[in-house]
Amino acid sequence: MRPTHEDGSGAGYGGGGTGNSRPQGPGAPAPQPDGSYSVYPYQGLGDGKPVPAKRSPRSRGILVSGVLAFVLGGAGLLLPAQYVVESPGPTFNTLGTAGGKDIIQIEGERSYPTDGELDLTTVYVAGGPSTNISIFQALGGWVNTNDVVYPADFLYAPGTTGEQVDEENAAAMTSSQESAVAAALTLLEIPYTQELSVGSVVEGAPAEGVLQAGDTVLAVGDTPVDGIDTLRSALNDAGGSPVDVTVRRSGSEVTETLTPRKSDSGVYQLGIELATTFDFPFEVRIGEGMDRVGGPSAGMMFALGIVDRLTPEQLTGGRHFAGTGTIDAAGNVGPIGGIRQKLIGASDAGAEFFLAPEANCAEVVDHIPEGLAVVKVSTLDEARDAVEKLAAGTNPADLPQCSL
Repeated sequence: MRPTHEDGSGAGYGGGGTGNSRPQGPGAPAPQPDGSYSVYPYQGLGDGKPVPAKRSPRSRGILVSGVLAFVLGGAGLLLPAQYVVESPGPTFNTLGTAGGKDIIQIEGERSYPTDGELDLTTVYVAGGPSTNISIFQALGGWVNTNDVVYPADFLYAPGTTGEQVDEENAAAMTSSQESAVAAALTLLEIPYTQELSVGSVVEGAPAEGVLQAGDTVLAVGDTPVDGIDTLRSALNDAGGSPVDVTVRRSGSEVTETLTPRKSDSGVYQLGIELATTFDFPFEVRIGEGMDRVGGPSAGMMFALGIVDRLTPEQLTGGRHFAGTGTIDAAGNVGPIGGIRQKLIGASDAGAEFFLAPEANCAEVVDHIPEGLAVVKVSTLDEARDAVEKLAAGTNPADLPQCSL
């Protein structure tokens, strides 16, 4: 998750916020340029008044070159460095508050008091399109073993603006929150509906010129589409044969015939970007007090918090958990960035246990802070099961572990 400071002063949290935030530790002192120069002696002339000695053209040239080098070197140190420094960020208890508001608010359905902590973790990001850092800050990141430094163009495409980064992070956060609600309700077997609509059509794809942005996908053949999984299954079952796709367009149902194309991964696709709209039976608002926090990596922890709030039994048993991972509506947990910094942030916040996406295990091994127990998960169901067992006193070593 990658928020930025509200004042735009040059840093942000990357998902991913504030709550009980902790300031970043000071970087190592930066080297200073050498400002030495030669002092020319005076010569006594005539009445004894000192006058400056005459300099040769060669000595004047050396002096001017030295001054220019000093000025340019100093300016170089002050110019923005084209690097991004990622550091451990603050944590947020999804069962608690931020900015004076409950992080998870449920209206229209009974919810229950909770105890313990289910922390989402963040990465503090300095540099990149949204902020500038100096070479001193970059050097500090290289020296600090808790930080990692990347060239800016390794993380961001050339020409990316700070506004674009902020918009993408905000959109990813909103999407992860909706998916978290859907995943929690799916796990608790609470019914809801979802619709898939066409966000855009890929150029040269089977859907080009046939489907339109804004179309709502209703069915493939005789199979109603109630989510991405049913759509994928229907297209794969066709095996590349033409299919009738029924959509709702401008209030009317339209049926179009398309021939899915097999992708490099072996699945059949229409070549459309999909947007999902959910219709839940009650309202769940998430993260209203978490200003300037973005990205999709808090999805699993949001979902666990919702599950805990909707069940009479307390999930954590009063213990302190932290974790990270994306989530989809079906409850699948996906990988995230900056997990080493998130492990450190969780440990600094006092967490006992950390839930890590299985797909991130290669980065977890040999980077677990002392005193923090890590359990790997790949679904929301596995995450809930791990929390319940750890809360009941199960040895973490008896649960799935990250290993090479």
